[in-house]
Parts: sequence; C-alpha cells; structure tokens
Amino acid sequence: MELIEAPQDFPVVGGALAEADPGIHQQAIARDPRRVDVAGIEKRDGDYESPDRLAAALAGLDTVVMISAPIKADTDRLAMHRTVVDAAKHAGIRKLIFTSVVGNTVEADALFYPSQRMNRATEALVIESDLEWIIARNGLYLDLDLRSIRAASDTGVYRTNGGDGRCGYIAIAELGYALAQLAVRDDCNGQIVNLTGENLTQAEIVALVNEVFGLEVRYERITTQQCIDKFMAISEYAARGIEVANMLAGCFDCMADGGLDVPSDFERAAGRPVKSTREQMLELRGAD
Repeated sequence: MELIEAPQDFPVVGGALAEADPGIHQQAIARDPRRVDVAGIEKRDGDYESPDRLAAALAGLDTVVMISAPIKADTDRLAMHRTVVDAAKHAGIRKLIFTSVVGNTVEADALFYPSQRMNRATEALVIESDLEWIIARNGLYLDLDLRSIRAASDTGVYRTNGGDGRCGYIAIAELGYALAQLAVRDDCNGQIVNLTGENLTQAEIVALVNEVFGLEVRYERITTQQCIDKFMAISEYAARGIEVANMLAGCFDCMADGGLDVPSDFERAAGRPVKSTREQMLELRGAD
C-alpha cells in the first residue's frame, strides 16, 4: 500500500495509515520530499507538472491518494491532475483516491464555481480511468476557520459572507483518518463519499469556538466583495493571487446559498461516526 500526498495539507494521513495497518508500506511523493515530516514513510520526488518525475515516483505502487493541487495564478490544475491519472494508469496503479470538495450543484451560481468545475472535471477523469477509484469530497477545513475565528478575538467580530448557510466543517485529522480507512479497505471503491461533520452555520461555529476557547467573538455577515477584500489584505492569500481570494470568498458565497449543505458519508467511509465539532475543536485546542 502506498501514498501520494501534499505534505502541507495532510501530514496526518501517514500516521493514520500506520494505525490502520501497522505493516503498511507507505511512500509520500512531493516536489520537495524534505517537507514530508512523518516518521516511517519513504519519501519520493515527484511533481504534478512533470510527467517523467511523476511516472518514476509512482513505479511499483498499489494505491494512490491524490491530493487536489493548490490554486495558483496561471496554473492549469486539471492538466496537473490529468498527469497524475495518466501516470497512475501507466504505472499499473490498482486504486486511486481523489480528494475533492463537497457540493450539491447549487454552487453553479456562486463565485466558487470555477474551482468546483475543475474538481468535478477531475472526478470524471478518475472515474473514467479504468482504475479502482474513490472520490472523497471534503467539507471545509475546521482547522483553518478556527484559526481565523480565534484571530478575530482581537476585534471581537468574525466576518464572512456565509450568512445562515450550513456546512459540514471537518478537521484535517478526521479527514486523515477517513482517507486512511478508504485506502486500506475496498468496500467504498467505485463510490463518491462526503467526508463532513455536523452541518453548522457561521454563527454556530463561532459560538462553539467561544465555548471551547473562552472567547467573546460575534459573527457578522459581510458582502462577497468585502470578503474578497478581507482575504486580499492577508499577505499569505494575496501572495497567491486574486484567484485564491475569489475561491475562498466564493466558498462562503456558496455556503450562504446552501451549496455546501450535504449529508455526511463519514461513518460509511471511516467505519466509525465522525467526531462532534466540539470534540474536534477540543482536540485542536489540546494540540496548541
């Protein structure tokens, strides 16, 4: 059993795989293998934009977890994903798992749609590849918005354009657990699964953060353009370009319209119920 992962997003997958099957042999493929900081995992050099490097890295593998490529200006993410799928077929990979994003078609009217359209196009590539496959659609990362809500304690107000829309936030550690189970078991092969937690509004998420972290932050809805401006004022997002700010604000826009309110398949995928959002927050607090 092998693993290809983006170390900046899923460093926990390797540990979860080791727990799921202590005898498993893992490899992490990354542009810079030195960034893979997980004990007991062989590191291989590979790049979604280099067919030759990727083909060599995939040699001899059985199962691949393909993490969606990050959004960057002037980057053809679909072409990058096609490189992975083609290399996997050429290398004789048996099973391919793609990490996509939840949605219920309402997002077609939101600013998020260009990114989501790429996700769905990649899903089609995977499904039509003749490999064993699983599409793992993730909810929004609890870790990231939790960080933003805690940072908002400086002003006492957390602002997004998500409004009263609901979304099944989920911690990266929970996603790692589910992906590890999907990798070592075959009962979800040929299926699309939603890996999400409780469907909560922005105000409900903020209230939970206040409870768990002892804060006094209130939620305030802003416009989509104001949310774009907010992200562009943050250096780490601005450095990646307006496309990222549009995508992030578009996620909340999509949420407000109900496009991220989907049923969870976590228990079917992972073999246990998803942890409550409060429990996930407590674990993230303990990891501080």
